Amino acid sequence: MGSKIDLLLAIHSHQPDGNFEWVFAEAYEKSYLPFLKSLYQHPRLKAALHYSGCLLDWIAAKHPEFIKMLKEMVGRGQVEILSGGYYEPILTLIPERDILGQIKLMNEKIKGFTGYEASGVWLTERVWEPTLIRPLAKAGIKFAIVDDWHFTYVGQKPDDLSGYYVTEDDGEKLFIFPGSEKLRYMIPFKLPHETVNYMRELKDLRGCASKIFADDGEKFGVWPGTHKWVYEEKWLENFLGAIENESSWLKTTTFSEYIKEKGPTGRIYLTCASYREMMEWSGGYFKNFLVKYPEANSMQKKMQYVSGLVADAKSKKAQEYLYKGQCNCAYWHGVFGGLYLNHLRSAVYSNLIKAQKELDKAAHKDPNWMDIVETDLDCDSYNEVLISNSKLELDFSPHNGGTLFELDFKPLALNMTNTLSRRKEAYHEKAQEKAMAQAQGKKPDGIDSIHDISREKDAELVADLSYDSYRRVSLLDHFLKEDTTVKDFAASKYCEAGDFLAGEYKYGVKKEANSKKGIMLELAREGNYYGASGDAYRLRVAKTVSIKPNSQDIEIEYKITNVDTREFEPWFGVEFNYSLKDPHLNRIGEAHGLTNINVNDQWYGVKMDFEFSKAADFWYFPIETVSDSEQGLERTYQELSLLFHWKFKLAPGAVWGVKMTKDVKIEE
Repeated sequence: MGSKIDLLLAIHSHQPDGNFEWVFAEAYEKSYLPFLKSLYQHPRLKAALHYSGCLLDWIAAKHPEFIKMLKEMVGRGQVEILSGGYYEPILTLIPERDILGQIKLMNEKIKGFTGYEASGVWLTERVWEPTLIRPLAKAGIKFAIVDDWHFTYVGQKPDDLSGYYVTEDDGEKLFIFPGSEKLRYMIPFKLPHETVNYMRELKDLRGCASKIFADDGEKFGVWPGTHKWVYEEKWLENFLGAIENESSWLKTTTFSEYIKEKGPTGRIYLTCASYREMMEWSGGYFKNFLVKYPEANSMQKKMQYVSGLVADAKSKKAQEYLYKGQCNCAYWHGVFGGLYLNHLRSAVYSNLIKAQKELDKAAHKDPNWMDIVETDLDCDSYNEVLISNSKLELDFSPHNGGTLFELDFKPLALNMTNTLSRRKEAYHEKAQEKAMAQAQGKKPDGIDSIHDISREKDAELVADLSYDSYRRVSLLDHFLKEDTTVKDFAASKYCEAGDFLAGEYKYGVKKEANSKKGIMLELAREGNYYGASGDAYRLRVAKTVSIKPNSQDIEIEYKITNVDTREFEPWFGVEFNYSLKDPHLNRIGEAHGLTNINVNDQWYGVKMDFEFSKAADFWYFPIETVSDSEQGLERTYQELSLLFHWKFKLAPGAVWGVKMTKDVKIEE
């Protein structure tokens, strides 16, 4: 039907802040450099390229020759550079002021590196909400790229989509280009002629004027098997050549040029969406990740809290750390490790803590300062309590077991409780079936997409999984049944004999600036302990946490009171979980009658010393998760779990108590 069809290419490349140096280097050598070199050799072919600020900074520092080549390609009109949040945030997760700030920073860097004034945006993970229209327009953005899947939610058929569409919010306009899911699965996994034939079919049978391919640069060399296929077996060279050979009817162009040449296809109002796979992973709405993974919610709410502090203080250095802490990868999980990669979560927290430290330096000239904040940090309608000094910050959740969910060691900008619970994922059940099907199935032409990769050892990894019934934070109060073993406890295959683990604790805070005690937070709950016969006994658990000015010591005191009329003998334990790794404690084990213990982490260079006023029995074990990645399933160390426990008799009205001192310091 039509005489010509345009192919618009958008390639997005990103490595998250906090990723390993070798990952940056390998991705550069396997994908980013050879791809740009190949495109450079075909100056008549045009494309839009996007590089996250994390990656752009690394390339500029390590490989200025890459920036020089990119600038030349921009100068000759072959390449346009796409803007976006500089440190690759999910825009819908960050405040509007930070959306504007991150895009402004990206535009300035793009102009500085290449001389190009960007007018289009790469939406991180193509996460779209209608509320983005106004801030994007305010930032000077004229167009954004989403997936055709977004359009299906408002009744559009992917094969019928062509060109770009106009949307608006309160009169603020934005152009929307729908990327083709079919092209995403074809490129580079199908033979070049198959893609060319598909484009011809769209032109001849549907009268389509254009199609958009928009996807990750890592699929051209980093994803498993793609470097050999794309470069050694010359898929990319053949693909680019095939497009050039069909130039009489198939043309590449940039998005900005297309807008200049042609008007919008129509009007569209999109609902909240992302690409199809993301919608499956998130349960239909991206922010559901904050429900599925409370750890992601804590991180995101901490980021929002710090953003508010930074906005009030107007510190450029703190703002830079905040923006880095908004890098998206650690906030969600799909086919890549994401949230399950502890070093990415650690990098987010480290940047947020560094931002707070910058603000602390400006606000406090005396190192003996202390602070208490009571606020609904996680937006669940209950207050959290944050106590801090120049060395530490401790964040408590009184309504959820009176637990300690964040412990920041400021000298190392380290969240020592950057933990993750083991939870069931849909791919656990599918792993064995997929591995068997792949082993028996016929291999198609080309190579597998990353969504189809499975390995034989996946079945082994999911053979004996354990899942946690509660969030692995600290100051978790357990009452155990007589038959509980360390192995059962480690596998979360035991029953609680009390209702304190996730119960609501009342709290009170006392600050004594001139006292050695400094700040005291008391948390208390009256509840039930269930004996072996099933009888319920009433008791009160009170725990007091104290920190002193400019100190790295934490004092914890427990008092357990029998408020029942009968005597009973509970088995009580306090659980701590730390995102540290001590090689001596990297297995399931137990010890008895301890009055002190130390944990040494050589990776972060931090040491913790515990002391107890009463000898404690001690269980310890690592928490490891099994999660999906681009290489298949992986087992990942998350945290060290410690349980200190005691058995004692309590007569009516009697009080049992223990004091713990925890000292955190840098390992010499």
